[in-house]
Amino acid sequence: MRGVSSLVTLLADVVWRVLRIAIFLSIGVFLANLAVSFGLVEKIAVVSQYLTGPANLPDEVGTAILTTTASPTAGYGMLADFRESGVLDDRATLVAVTINTFFGFAQHIVTFYVPILIPILGARVGVLYVTTRGLISLAITLTGIVAGAVLLDSANVDRGAMAATPDGGAKTRADDGTASDDEDEPETNVERVLEALFETGEKLGEILPRLAGIYVVVALLVAYSEEILVLAGGSGQALTTGASGLTGLLGLPGAAVPVVAAFALDTTSGAVVIAPLIENGTFTARTAVATMLVGGIVSFAVSTFKRSIPFQYGIWGREFGSKVIAVNTGLKIGWIALALTILLVP
Repeated sequence: MRGVSSLVTLLADVVWRVLRIAIFLSIGVFLANLAVSFGLVEKIAVVSQYLTGPANLPDEVGTAILTTTASPTAGYGMLADFRESGVLDDRATLVAVTINTFFGFAQHIVTFYVPILIPILGARVGVLYVTTRGLISLAITLTGIVAGAVLLDSANVDRGAMAATPDGGAKTRADDGTASDDEDEPETNVERVLEALFETGEKLGEILPRLAGIYVVVALLVAYSEEILVLAGGSGQALTTGASGLTGLLGLPGAAVPVVAAFALDTTSGAVVIAPLIENGTFTARTAVATMLVGGIVSFAVSTFKRSIPFQYGIWGREFGSKVIAVNTGLKIGWIALALTILLVP
């Protein structure tokens, strides 16, 4: 069993992760509040209307979608505000989250794929892999747009709720339609900024305790996974066995098994493992990319448990967070399976 020092290190890591998410989340929520308060949402929405229009989403929701390119956490935080303020119902929010996919991927191009992954894999395989992943993400985004066009209508979206603050505090109107007292509304820029800060503080107060609690539980389960597996009568062999069966079914080289296992735990490690096997001819460019995509499928179980569940539950709560995870995972696996079929067709 691990000692007290290991437990302290583990909790310190959780605190750092939650703090980092809190920073980006607070930025996203604050910008959402600020954009509404200053009327910037409408201006940004002009750029994103080509995404939101066909999907039957309000133009303003495009602000969150575009923000995802800079920070997925901030983008999700803004979408959470739109949902809680009544702009989007659950179905419309799921469509918006789906459309988010490509823009979340775009951020990783400049932060991970180009500076790290492509140099490890080499230009040919690296570019082919990143392009394939990009096309998969784009396909998911387009799926979201089509789903919005087919599944959404005015019943799923309350465009009038855009008059509300992002956390759902609507500007009250009397039953006869007259506006509320002007003294309740911010008049100066300073008042608008202070109101946005206040709204952001309230939002973080709701989300962070839930986020921290879930991260602690997941971190402890991951850290003590070996002991838990032993008690349950299992072992790490299950991952290797599963990878072997999947790669064998697809007709990939036997060397794909350790690569898939490595990718399931860490993308960079998987790239390091497969790189020399590409150089010596064990893998062609196509079979290398296919192997890495299989590693991505296997890794969903790990990454969902370690990252997606804590993050999505922290943002949305357990019930709706589970729906977001199910939709994201299902679409990713479906489109990756199609990409594998194309890559591995003789």
